[in-house]
Amino acid sequence: MMNMKNILNVLCVFISIFVFSQAKSVKKIAVKHTSKTPVKKGTSAVKPNPDLVILHKDLPVLIPKKKEDKFGYVNQNGKFIIQPEYHIAVFFYEDCNLLNSPNEKVRKFGTDDYATVEKDMISYRINQAGKRVYQFKDSDLGKCKFEEYKQQLFQAYVLNGFYGVIEKSKFVNAADYRDYQIYPQYEYLYIMEGDDVKDPMIVASHNDKFGVIDVNNKIVIPFEYSNIKRNFSWKLGKMFEVTKDGKNYYYIDARNKTY
Repeated sequence: MMNMKNILNVLCVFISIFVFSQAKSVKKIAVKHTSKTPVKKGTSAVKPNPDLVILHKDLPVLIPKKKEDKFGYVNQNGKFIIQPEYHIAVFFYEDCNLLNSPNEKVRKFGTDDYATVEKDMISYRINQAGKRVYQFKDSDLGKCKFEEYKQQLFQAYVLNGFYGVIEKSKFVNAADYRDYQIYPQYEYLYIMEGDDVKDPMIVASHNDKFGVIDVNNKIVIPFEYSNIKRNFSWKLGKMFEVTKDGKNYYYIDARNKTY
């Protein structure tokens, strides 16, 4: 009887030790698990750059600017945010070749969060902090999916050596001045490509100086420039690339503000 009692006591002690050791190990696992919860990682949000000021919502937050034959980017206050070191710098805009790349990992660099620059004959995509995040490779380039062409409402019309503007669908009689949107009176004009076909910007020349007008013949940019480039600057950045001396080009907005 005593032996049986001793045996029971030993078993009770063994069971108590086993249960205690299991509880202790479970407690250790729980503590170890909670230490891995990504609380700190989740709170490390990216802070917005206070230098990327927005004075006008229609303009890019970063604008290409040339200084001593090198391009960088300024903000809407004209302050250099990305220092000039590139031979070529374009607006932050989508690159359809990268958006449709066969390499899925680089497609994100085709979004308008990035801009294309060139240095030492090598092309890169940079982010808004100026960091080079991607170097172009021919093997990464896909085929652009072209959008349906927007039919332009207006076109230039030449009469007696002078340029005017007509609305193609309404123009009938060249001898009737009422058929013209803008009666021919300019030495030259060019309708800039843009998203608003009803109200395009028009580069025009008057008295050997270039300016910009709208389809109602209202002057948007005064006639004080020796040239205004007919490129995609209006479509991509709502800006015009102008020069007064024929050599040094820079960007202005529709308010004639210089950047």
